[in-house]
Amino acid sequence: MKRKISRISHITIETFYSEFAKLLDLTLLRENVNLQRKITQPASNRTGLALSGFLKDFALERIQIIGNAEIAYIRMLDDETLRERTKAICGLSLTELEVPCFIISRNADIPSAFVDTAAEMGVAVFRTTVNTMEISNKVAHHLEQKFSLLTTAHGCMLNFKGIGVLIKGKSGSGKSETAVGLIERGGALVADDHVKIRNIGGELTAYTEDFSRGFIEMRGIGIINVANIYGLGSIQPDSKLDIIINLKPYSDLNEVDRVGINRKTEDVLGVAVPYVDIPVAPGRDTARLVAVTILELQLRRLGYDMANEFNTRLNEKIANNTQND
Repeated sequence: MKRKISRISHITIETFYSEFAKLLDLTLLRENVNLQRKITQPASNRTGLALSGFLKDFALERIQIIGNAEIAYIRMLDDETLRERTKAICGLSLTELEVPCFIISRNADIPSAFVDTAAEMGVAVFRTTVNTMEISNKVAHHLEQKFSLLTTAHGCMLNFKGIGVLIKGKSGSGKSETAVGLIERGGALVADDHVKIRNIGGELTAYTEDFSRGFIEMRGIGIINVANIYGLGSIQPDSKLDIIINLKPYSDLNEVDRVGINRKTEDVLGVAVPYVDIPVAPGRDTARLVAVTILELQLRRLGYDMANEFNTRLNEKIANNTQND
């Protein structure tokens, strides 16, 4: 199934600051700077070697982290030398790439010669209370999410017993009713109708927009707030995507694998996701069938494959009968 895939090429410092200032505890030290500078890589760089004057292979396109070691070195420099080296770093460019910003960790005091010179060159300097290693990890984590591959899917996304399941099907196939059935069995709703999926480090994460989280459309009833009815434990902001279940009309029963040996997958952002067709019809407890499918997936992940066990027993039986004949 072809999906529309998107990925951003950059974010501005203004976007970075507005979205992550609270999460990273950032304080902008000078106001008159160029907040339109671009971040083009989901990673950070320690600025130590560049501050010493060695600029070869300097990762100028990354957010620059200044920790205790860099601060100790900067304090050894006289103001004139510090200004010259700060200008050299901030003035570096490669095609459209420039140093995006600096982050001072551990709420450390830094000489004004550095901050003022960076501001004169248009480069933002932030300070955070977070330690150096933690701020580096957090910057990478949040930027990886921003820069990750993104696609969308139509369906209901839930987490049931630790397994992320996307329920798909044609309009009127019973996706919402099935989702509510799983919620009543302890599942948590992630998204209804418009599901966003990101590939972060080879792992698929599904979520939805904040404004629609926790709401689900029930045909004939309307929009309901799941948390109001079933409690806060019935919703969660995101989930891994482990399996896709497609609800099919019962008339397509002959097209469905009846034994479970020939398993299918669907490619989602380069990841092969297990894919199961389940026929729906009046009187069938579809939520229970989906729950069993999820439990079967859990067993396979633990190394027990029921379909293969049955197939092995069947082959052994056939072989024994052939020998007896």
